[in-house]
Amino acid sequence: MAVQEADVAGLVGEQLTMSAFNQLSGSLGGYSFVKVVLDRQNETIHFLNNARHEFHAIYIGQEILGMAEQEMRARIDEFNQSFYHASDRRFFLGILSLHKREDKRMFSLETVEVDTMSADMIEFFYSEVRRNVDASTPLFFKPANHLQEQEVAELPVERLPRILAHELFSTAEFVALNPGTTKGRLRAFRTEQEYRENSLEWFDIVVMHRVPDDIPRLAGIINASHTTPLSHTNVLATGWSIPNAIQLGAFDLIDRENLDGQWVEYEVSPKSATVGLRLIDEPQDLGQRPAWYAQRITLEEPEDTYNPILNLAKIRYNDSHRYGTKAANLGELHHVLATESPRRLLGFFSVPRPPRDNLMPYLAKLLDSDGDVLAAAQQLLAERVRVPRGVALPFSMHQGFLESSPKIQQAIGKLKMALELNAREIEPLCVELQRLIRKTRVPDYLLSELDSALVENLAGVRTFVVRSSSNAEDLAGFSAAGIYESYNHVTSAEKIVESVKEVWASLVSARSVRLRQQAGISLDDCFMGVVIQEQVKADFGGVMVTTNPMNRNDFRNVYINVSPNVTDVVEGSKLPMQYLYSTVEGGGRTVSLGDAKEDLGPRTQAQLQRLAIVGRLLQSHFSPDYTFDSPVDIEWLATDDILYVLQLRPYSI
Repeated sequence: MAVQEADVAGLVGEQLTMSAFNQLSGSLGGYSFVKVVLDRQNETIHFLNNARHEFHAIYIGQEILGMAEQEMRARIDEFNQSFYHASDRRFFLGILSLHKREDKRMFSLETVEVDTMSADMIEFFYSEVRRNVDASTPLFFKPANHLQEQEVAELPVERLPRILAHELFSTAEFVALNPGTTKGRLRAFRTEQEYRENSLEWFDIVVMHRVPDDIPRLAGIINASHTTPLSHTNVLATGWSIPNAIQLGAFDLIDRENLDGQWVEYEVSPKSATVGLRLIDEPQDLGQRPAWYAQRITLEEPEDTYNPILNLAKIRYNDSHRYGTKAANLGELHHVLATESPRRLLGFFSVPRPPRDNLMPYLAKLLDSDGDVLAAAQQLLAERVRVPRGVALPFSMHQGFLESSPKIQQAIGKLKMALELNAREIEPLCVELQRLIRKTRVPDYLLSELDSALVENLAGVRTFVVRSSSNAEDLAGFSAAGIYESYNHVTSAEKIVESVKEVWASLVSARSVRLRQQAGISLDDCFMGVVIQEQVKADFGGVMVTTNPMNRNDFRNVYINVSPNVTDVVEGSKLPMQYLYSTVEGGGRTVSLGDAKEDLGPRTQAQLQRLAIVGRLLQSHFSPDYTFDSPVDIEWLATDDILYVLQLRPYSI
């Protein structure tokens, strides 16, 4: 069979050869795939032509049931109930993917995530596909969610060969973390020492096993080892809109093609099987500034006149110009949990998201509600979610400290002059200014106010977290992920003051100053607030973004990283466990075990499902517009019963 683009709907009732697979297939995430429909009534198997049919349901409607696409879409919920949940269903739907490992090939067969096939149905589906697919290529069933993993666990492996999603991900040679195309000079560093010994320019494309968090702004990133899309480095890459990918064997490719130090065009596409690297001539306009220099970032006018240290519960979202973005978001979270929230909390589920015209019934099911959905959402937040107690130090306290020292004022003046001249002395001036901030004594009146606020609001707390809260972060086009300091396990009053000064000093680190300068953010406009919170005890923690960073069109799933220590996730020091959880039909799947030896148990996974729903509700509340599409980045800790939200910020996509 020869397929020319979309000239046939699919291969019907015939053996799927490798040639036919290649002609029918689409590509996503580095894999080629063909959609499968098994019609039990007619005892016929269909392999869909992806160029003609992107959806199983539309194919079934048009090619088997003889229905118009418009009618099929209008009745989609009715048909999906039959396709994915009926025990006597006529059609079995799946995806057949081809995986290549060095010189070996294998197929995986999976259903869609929401399918509730029993173990017997899965075994029957697998056997029928096995009979109709190239016998020389091994075929494994890939459970689409945790429930399916439990269903097939009792089946003998010889009857149902299987492979788990995280096993495939951990060996995937290519993962598109941030799609895009750029031109630049390729720089390959096999060790961090090599990276430290070389300077980088804005036009460089860096290749490393693990890119350090202090990376400057550049043109592109290639990870030669697996990583999480939610590490600080990868979040920055997303915020900068630069191509970013995992490519195992990247150094071998670079050596083979002699690409190190060469100018290349670099492309990352989820529809490709590898990164794209093409040699080009060195551009003639290197003396010009990059295009992003023209995209100046504007800040809301900060207020540095006196404001008191306040309990976080007394701060709202619009106080960011006094206390910083993190403090304002945490204060707003306290408000959401303490008062009746408006219908904005349901915003994400109030918008039709094709092919789903109405998501509210799905939310009601997830919340186990047969009545008032808003009340059920509020009950979930009230019973399961907490924000650790804390206080917020205003910009005026930071400003008062800086103005108390003539030496600090003199050092700030020198740094501002160097920045205006773009002088070479910027880095040593930053280092000296940070040293002065650390050694300068905080005025007594500020110490007294801080001590009184802690006694009044946090008496009895043994261990604190001291967090940065600047006005120059979490902005459109400037995420600042990881460039300001925060400190855990702070105990004594003396250590709290030291940590506050370290946070203040991080505003003028060489890296933060350079990144803000590139974004057009003046040092004069930058202020640092501080959040001091109770450090809570929890069993596990991590980071969640309310989107699927590896498939931006996926409106169902959120991406969750889990670690016994939350700092392992954001600092990238250890590879966390990675999950996708649906906030429409429900259910989760393990993307990667990271450095863990085994998966989480059912009770913990149930808590992650609650976390996913909470994330969508908070995304709605914090949405800047009425599409409710803007995802949020949430740092969290949890026990099996309680979810603690530590930070919430916009997530750049």
